[in-house]
Amino acid sequence: VQLVESGGGLVQAGGSLRLSCAASGSTFSINVMGWYRQAPGKRRELVAAITSSSGSTNYADSVKGRFTISRDNVKNTMYLQMNSLKPEDTAVYYCNAHNYAYGKDYWGKGTLVTVSS
Repeated sequence: VQLVESGGGLVQAGGSLRLSCAASGSTFSINVMGWYRQAPGKRRELVAAITSSSGSTNYADSVKGRFTISRDNVKNTMYLQMNSLKPEDTAVYYCNAHNYAYGKDYWGKGTLVTVSS
């Protein structure tokens, strides 16, 4: 499975961005996809995730009500709509795909989101 993120950039606080993650390869093996982020000097953290079967979602408390994760199964693409962005949302955002059967994770190279105050 290959993952390619896009959509990062510089935005002012209160603004919006939409990240995309295009998946290719053995996408049928993916059980759940998610967005993680890593700020400088901090650990990588889960932002939001969505299951392949039911589309169930979960979010980090810090982004609930502001971010929305979604997917387009036809395009094999996952999205993260980010609204009301805050400077603390500044990080490299990574796309992740997980396969339960083999316990395998796939990662994109990341896309930088910078929110200025």
